[in-house]
Amino acid sequence: MSETQQKADRPTRERPAVNSVDRYFRISERGSTFAREIRGGTATFFTMAYILVLNPIILGSAEDKFGHRLDSVQLTTATALVAAVMTIVMGVGGNLPLALAAGLGLNAVVAFQIAPLMSWDDAMGLIVLEGLLICALVATGLREAVMHAIPQSLKQAISVGIGLFIAFIGFVDAGFVSRIPDAAHTTVPVQLGGTGTLGGWPVLVFCLGVLLTVGLLARKVKGAILISIVTMTLLAIIIDSLADIKSWGLTTPSWPDDVVGAPDFGLIGHFSLFGAFGQTGVVTVVLLVFTLLLSDFFDTMGTVVGISAEAGLLNEKGEVPNLGRVLLIDGAAAVAGGAASSSSATSYIESAAGVGEGARTGFSNLVTGALFALALFLTPVLTIVPLQAAAPALVAVGFLMMTQVKSIDWDKYEIAIPAFLTIAVMPFTYSITNGIGAGFVAYVVVKTVLGKAKEVHWLLWGASALFLVYFAIDPIEQILGVK
Repeated sequence: MSETQQKADRPTRERPAVNSVDRYFRISERGSTFAREIRGGTATFFTMAYILVLNPIILGSAEDKFGHRLDSVQLTTATALVAAVMTIVMGVGGNLPLALAAGLGLNAVVAFQIAPLMSWDDAMGLIVLEGLLICALVATGLREAVMHAIPQSLKQAISVGIGLFIAFIGFVDAGFVSRIPDAAHTTVPVQLGGTGTLGGWPVLVFCLGVLLTVGLLARKVKGAILISIVTMTLLAIIIDSLADIKSWGLTTPSWPDDVVGAPDFGLIGHFSLFGAFGQTGVVTVVLLVFTLLLSDFFDTMGTVVGISAEAGLLNEKGEVPNLGRVLLIDGAAAVAGGAASSSSATSYIESAAGVGEGARTGFSNLVTGALFALALFLTPVLTIVPLQAAAPALVAVGFLMMTQVKSIDWDKYEIAIPAFLTIAVMPFTYSITNGIGAGFVAYVVVKTVLGKAKEVHWLLWGASALFLVYFAIDPIEQILGVK
């Protein structure tokens, strides 16, 4: 967060708590208000509500080993239920403006890598098992210790990298940037729009949304991000009704025929904790769980640090408040996601949209969670926000998180090189975990080359070793005969 924004968002002195709710969530103490928390929680929901559409598409499009598919209505219900419950639990227990839902990337691993090897029940059992292992690591204090062992410069680099990453997500989701098809036979991976130029009404909505959002932010208008999302959604609905548009992507901004949709809880509880061992063998299961565990472990770590830093909640040592509880709840969310067959649930970097609206406490999570609970019955209405209307929020928040780059000492290569790789690898590989891994390994190597190996915390040595295995997982699988 920039110094200017911090001064604008925080009072010069601590205000007394208004009531017991304020006191519990420390709303006034953290320089926030109920209005800001409500705006922030609402902005976070609309920025990540796409998961209600995307998760069923990803999981529902895959078949397990026996040719079975998961029902899309049941997947939507399970996705909304887990997001609602775990987001509220995080708010009450962790008191951070950090929403949770089915993790993108993790759900793709489940759908296209794990499910083809076993039944859906067995695949979801692996998610539960991975979540239990995460909880065990938290209980032993190892997960929290790893986070405390990370140098402050790398924490700042993680925040900056996440900022670029979510901005890139916004550009891609809106269609402003797209992957060049392999058939083009070019080494250039991405391009402007779908053909090298911008075209179509949906992209126009995104561009106008970005201009509106940054304009409102520059004017320091309260509710800038939320105002932009609502305004652009209304504009998209009007445009969709008047123009002949081929596709908006995942969500079409048109008023639904049915406002209310009944939830279907048929997938809840359908998992087999150890069934995968009988289907694929111990070595394969261990490697699959390791991949899930490492990705979930460090993806969450980067998200928690990034959101806390942007909200100005890190203490003088760069530590996250209530970290132990936050990490335990995140691990429990993975268990809940597997038990509900909605894939592993994890902390969402889109929570930064709520922080950008002023959210500083877990009270905003009550708002986000309540909207996800409402989505169980009003999914047709709450999923009319197109990505082109929500994506400008990600671009704007990416800018806000990018301002932390000035705190990194770029004159010291032992800090600057790992920081640069952390920042660069995240958007370039579309993965928070990969960026953290690159930064860790580079930090250990550079410190060792400079004869300062003793300055590296032993936990960073261990984490870097695990990342080397993570990056080399394909040849390792071939050596072990898994592939």
